[in-house]
Amino acid sequence: MAINDPISKQGEGIGTQSMPTWATYAEAMNRFSNSARAFMEHVHLLTEARTAYQEAISVGTELRNRLDAGDQTLKSLMEQLEQVVNSHMSEPVPDRKKPELVRGETIRGRTEVTGTYKNFP
Repeated sequence: MAINDPISKQGEGIGTQSMPTWATYAEAMNRFSNSARAFMEHVHLLTEARTAYQEAISVGTELRNRLDAGDQTLKSLMEQLEQVVNSHMSEPVPDRKKPELVRGETIRGRTEVTGTYKNFP
């Protein structure tokens, strides 16, 4: 008998290992078969999850690209707007008289609902 043989170890009192039996083998095979069948029934979920993940990543990337492009467009337009405003603000104001508000006079206006005239201060 070999030194590592379970039977020789039992005889030496080093440790006891059970002998493999058909019952142990059949139980392990049944557990494996049941687990494998259950897994295969749901393995399509893994494929669906992977497909959905890839779609979400792809759509997210596309949305980020579009948002970035939109941001660049907005920034460019804002820069142009600032340039136009700055160039007009630095122009000298033409010599013209500013309009004055008329105070103390009443403005008469006709109301559309009643057809009557009303005085406005």
